[in-house]
Amino acid sequence: MAVLEVYEYPHPVLKKKAVKVEKVDDALRKLMDDMLETMYSAVGVGLAAPQIGQSVRVLVIDYEQEEDENGNRIKGNPRYFVNPEIIWHSDEKVCGEEGCLSVPDQRAEVERHAQVRVHYLDYEGKEQEILADDFLAIVIQHELDHLDGILYIDRISRLKRNMLLKKLKKHREES
Repeated sequence: MAVLEVYEYPHPVLKKKAVKVEKVDDALRKLMDDMLETMYSAVGVGLAAPQIGQSVRVLVIDYEQEEDENGNRIKGNPRYFVNPEIIWHSDEKVCGEEGCLSVPDQRAEVERHAQVRVHYLDYEGKEQEILADDFLAIVIQHELDHLDGILYIDRISRLKRNMLLKKLKKHREES
């Protein structure tokens, strides 16, 4: 497995709508394995293919990770989503603080659906469906947005987004 480069805002690939995957094969499984390794390395809980420059409808999530006594990430329950699609969402909304590997060291409150039902292909290419709520629902919606060229900063007010982008610019200048 390889750790790949995570593309950061404002890279154009992050604003592009990703294309549907035709089949799950060994090359796609390798991509998903590399994505998972990249996500763990960057200390993230989810990663969408556009974030590593691949404009395909693939994402990986592991929100159940833990840290050992040395601060190393321990895999929890990695999940692979190929061509994921929300087929139902609750009317109830929740608000939570989100961050993104493509918008480093910045966070903002984002409103999302409290529950979502998602249809997708798994690591082996088998059709699956999941009813997600709480944190998993938020992570899935965040990552699915990436597949449609949407960043979490697109879901906050213009004023908050401008303030966040100024902080991001300052952070980059200091790094």
